[in-house]
Amino acid sequence: MADDYLVRIGKLIRDARQHRGWTQSQLAEALGTSQSAVNRIERGNQNISLEMIARIGEALDSEIVSLGYAGPMHLRVVGGRRLSGSIDVKTSKNACVALLCASLLNRGRTVLRRVARIEEVYRLLEVLNSIGVRTRWTNGGVDLEIVPPAALDMDAIDATAARRTRSIIMFLGPLLHRLDHFKLPYAGGCDLGTRTIEPHMIALRRFGLDITATEGLYHAQVEAGVSPGRPIVLTERGDTVTENALLAAARHDGATVIRNASSNYMVQDLCFFLEALGVQVEGIGTTTLTVHGVPQIDVDVDYSPSEDPVEAMSLLAAAVVTESELTVKRVPIEFLEIELAVLEEMGLDHDRTAEYVADNGRTRLVDLTVRPSKLEAPIDKIHPMPFPGLNIDNVPFFAAIAAAAQGQTLIHDWVYDNRAIYLTDLNRLGGRLQLLDPHRVLVEGPTRWRAAEMMCPPALRPAVVVLLAMMAAEGTSVLRNVYVINRGYEDLAERLNSVGAQIETFRDI
Repeated sequence: MADDYLVRIGKLIRDARQHRGWTQSQLAEALGTSQSAVNRIERGNQNISLEMIARIGEALDSEIVSLGYAGPMHLRVVGGRRLSGSIDVKTSKNACVALLCASLLNRGRTVLRRVARIEEVYRLLEVLNSIGVRTRWTNGGVDLEIVPPAALDMDAIDATAARRTRSIIMFLGPLLHRLDHFKLPYAGGCDLGTRTIEPHMIALRRFGLDITATEGLYHAQVEAGVSPGRPIVLTERGDTVTENALLAAARHDGATVIRNASSNYMVQDLCFFLEALGVQVEGIGTTTLTVHGVPQIDVDVDYSPSEDPVEAMSLLAAAVVTESELTVKRVPIEFLEIELAVLEEMGLDHDRTAEYVADNGRTRLVDLTVRPSKLEAPIDKIHPMPFPGLNIDNVPFFAAIAAAAQGQTLIHDWVYDNRAIYLTDLNRLGGRLQLLDPHRVLVEGPTRWRAAEMMCPPALRPAVVVLLAMMAAEGTSVLRNVYVINRGYEDLAERLNSVGAQIETFRDI
């Protein structure tokens, strides 16, 4: 029996390693062991401790086994079913994680309403708790209360949790106002290729922050009294870069001008939250932000982040690929207008309600009803652009949509080094996707989807795209190790089941 478990664990490790694109030697190097030892582990020929399994899972950013329950989570999908009814969009994942980081600015009590209960949030809560921040779920587990300590204990930081989320990098902006030196573990998250933090450093140096990286840690040193003497020009219009600059500017005593800023949804939500803290922000929704910071923030604040446009796009794509009529409620329309314009040109049959206001009092929402449509491939390629262009995180969903359309669609995912590669996993399910280079995929449709068993891609949005294709495929599919989906979606399988999907969660170790 023990040998059987070793073989099954070894197979999971092998599959996770291969899906990440690593060789046995690369995994061995990350673990400080030999290639032959990794080979024995994967073949089930070597006893393996829980500590080693945990180290392997951390190295591969894959939940091999977890304490408290029997192994990684998988999904069994019975496809070919039509969806119907209505489904609400949850609050924004990316806004929620930014607001958790922003709570470090405040010495008072922060209450966030309807927080997304996802793995990315849980990892940040583990980090916050480890440094002394008190958090608790209230209102039946819907809202989150955050109370900071008088002094943060950075020496006690949960490095394991921190390394599993790239959002940890947004601690830099708030912490530079609280500490003159501190250490943060290297940021992790999705496997999307090289993602430099240099744009963050360029912005934060203007506030006196200096970073050196050694032994898996960022060593931060803050020079007191340093102030941006002129506008900060971001070298990339990135969301987290803009957020970090905003967080640094929020407690800088004076006006800070940030140019080439992202105006995306999570940035706007952060600006609205800062205003609730008493920080005036001019230019919200534009690429030039002027922040009138306050040196001390000690207020009790209650804030409701808005809905997630990427989740809304996921649900719209689910309706399209399953040829269903589905109403998606609480869609933040201004952050999906380009996507809907492209879909209209492809022939999507849909309608929308009049606009209404989100709970934050600012974001515009609509309810969208999508109906089965005969889609044609778009004339132009699908490619992302900073807001108000087509959202970077929505590009992968067009791979599944294009696979349902008549003709060829070129998808150019120029932002990430290797995310486009993961889209070719759809070929395992009957798709016809040709990888032209690491950034460009040619999709041929329409597709006759077929069921398959496969490992979950290690990137969030491509993983959901694979799940949607499985929902469209006749027969039973299995998607293994879906931790990455749980990082960004709350109860996705159960919610899809509520509108007619048939998805079962199970574990096998």
